[in-house]
Amino acid sequence: MALENLISLTFTEEELNNLDTHLSGIRSILNGKTVNLTPEQRQQYGRIANQNKLIVDKAKNYMEQHPEWIPRFLDKEEFDRDYTTRMDIESRVQLLENVTQQLVDTKTLLDHDNYSNTLSFYRMLRFLSSENEPGANKVYEDMKVLFKNSRNTTVIDEETVIEE
Repeated sequence: MALENLISLTFTEEELNNLDTHLSGIRSILNGKTVNLTPEQRQQYGRIANQNKLIVDKAKNYMEQHPEWIPRFLDKEEFDRDYTTRMDIESRVQLLENVTQQLVDTKTLLDHDNYSNTLSFYRMLRFLSSENEPGANKVYEDMKVLFKNSRNTTVIDEETVIEE
């Protein structure tokens, strides 16, 4: 029975080089302008929810209409720079998240195809080993340890468990 191949694709060396060049360019542009927060800092600062974005937008609009109401300790020019840069970044983050998800989803299907084929290979090794095919037992025993779990069974996949 032939296995269902969920996805089949390749990249040329030129495509991979172009992708790497563009990713390097993105990193170069962002170098010194972005930060890496610790997990604790991410929790501390959180993310602004959509409702809060609406509040910020409304406050900015009112600040523009009524500059005399802005507290003196608030640096409006810095607020405007932060606001504009956040808007600039947000659209690019959405684009990059979309591209990232496509890559992750594609990799998921490739991983599934590879693992399914590996299970077929392992099953064939088990059969060949049981038939005393020269050399098959050594390879089977080497791979078998990768499928062992804590009990005395071999787990081939979610549906296939072999009692040893």
